[in-house]
Amino acid sequence: MRMRELRRKEVINMTDGGRLGFVGDVDFHMPDGQAAALIIYGPARFFGLFGRGEEYYVPWDSIQRIGDDIILIDKPVQHRDAALERKRRKRF
Repeated sequence: MRMRELRRKEVINMTDGGRLGFVGDVDFHMPDGQAAALIIYGPARFFGLFGRGEEYYVPWDSIQRIGDDIILIDKPVQHRDAALERKRRKRF
């Protein structure tokens, strides 16, 4: 499956029926090239002028099924820590 195809799929949490949003990015483990998690960007604030809401980090092992237009997950997701992300970007 290509990234272009993943970005068109909506992520739905089966535990509470919540719609998290659409896939924005995929996190990979670099040495072996395995997908570690999906990253779902938060909703845009005020037409996108004031950034976005919090991002969701969905571990790959919590994905139950990838369908034609949705991805079903079964675990509560965690919000991505923005401070940790800034620190990680500075290293590279």
